[in-house]
Amino acid sequence: MNKRAVGTEYENRAREYLQERGYRIVSSNYRCKAGEIDLVAVQGGYLVFIEVKYRRDGHSGSGLEAVDHRKQQRILRSARWYMMEKRISPDTSCRFDVISFQGDEVTLIRDAFQYG
Repeated sequence: MNKRAVGTEYENRAREYLQERGYRIVSSNYRCKAGEIDLVAVQGGYLVFIEVKYRRDGHSGSGLEAVDHRKQQRILRSARWYMMEKRISPDTSCRFDVISFQGDEVTLIRDAFQYG
């Protein structure tokens, strides 16, 4: 399976996992000139921007480690574009979550990082 197919498979798994936990997915694979956001959802009064990461094993580090400061900044810029494009008020409560799949283990980090 190529990388894109694997990414799609794990984004679908993430969608199911999150929906079982009360997230309502409103957008997938949002792309803009600033970058990409894997999933956008509404959960618990928040607009949630979600990064999905997959690692077959820990040899190349965890998926969570891959969401470094640079990646966070790209996600933040993309989230601003999303909100502007969809005409969502900048006062809307937002959160950035990361869901990581490593082998059979799933880890969800709510509020993984903040604006700025």
